[in-house]
Amino acid sequence: MLIENLPLPTSRRFAAGIDISRRQVRLAVLSRVRQAVPVRIEWLGAASLDEGVMSGVAIVDRMAVAATLAELLGQWPQRRSVRLLRCAMAVPGSATVLTSVPLPDVRDASDDSSMPVLDAMAPAAAAAAERAAGLERSALALDWFVEEAARAGGAARGQRMTVAATAREHLQARVEVAAVAGVALSAVDGEPPAALRALWHTAAFELGEGVCFVALWVGSDGVYAWRIVDEVVEAHVRYPGSEYEDLAGALHSLAGGHAPAWAVAGGELELMAEVGFSLADIGDLLGCSVVPFECAPFCDDGVGDAAMAPRQWRHASTFAVAFGLALRGVAE
Repeated sequence: MLIENLPLPTSRRFAAGIDISRRQVRLAVLSRVRQAVPVRIEWLGAASLDEGVMSGVAIVDRMAVAATLAELLGQWPQRRSVRLLRCAMAVPGSATVLTSVPLPDVRDASDDSSMPVLDAMAPAAAAAAERAAGLERSALALDWFVEEAARAGGAARGQRMTVAATAREHLQARVEVAAVAGVALSAVDGEPPAALRALWHTAAFELGEGVCFVALWVGSDGVYAWRIVDEVVEAHVRYPGSEYEDLAGALHSLAGGHAPAWAVAGGELELMAEVGFSLADIGDLLGCSVVPFECAPFCDDGVGDAAMAPRQWRHASTFAVAFGLALRGVAE
């Protein structure tokens, strides 16, 4: 038999997303063979948190959250593999500040390699984070990126970098909770970006590429929505916000005269109902049909352990953040 006719070994990449909300800890474990193949949900689970464990964005009782997470991980049939997973948590959007600043001049970087250039930009990123957050550098955890690679001879005209920062205590709390539960975090993301990743993946799965659609996520700190066209975020809104008097105004602004083909909504959608908004109302404002996010399309009853998880979680829109966090892990 020729070597090229032999079956090639394949390996799946596994990752977990851990979402800590005011009321629940949620876990989503995903796997993927390669980029061109759809992701598969291996496990879904959620456990309730007692009243007072969380206060806004802060984890008040870290040991209680860690115990709940450990109990949840213990329900996964493959729990002995937890230490091998790429695991990620998220920080609420209201605890994160974003700012965009021009790239600094890095012509003094002595090496043409990327690391000296990036090191030269770090002080500017830290200064921008301090100004935006109103906290000293030592109290901040930050990340930043540029649209294009900077050159040792200086930044290209018009290039900017986006800086994200949060209070270091929020990051440390999540790292500590994970460690006590026996998990080593590989990343800490923001809740809105993680949710957007999940909603975007769902839209691509259902609609294909090149279609205008809206992704909407409801978190404990408000509503986030994005209009995506040709794989680019053309507009985004957040409510409550100083720009909009009400949610209807925010969604009208987001639509901007466009006609989205579809909208997908995730998160704590029951909070919308509490203020008199339904998915149908959102659809009327956007001018398109709106469907709730759910994990069911990515569950394969024939394989994995997802079939053993409570079926209610497959259709729970609240798993958007956990799904998006795990999706990051299998894509990296």
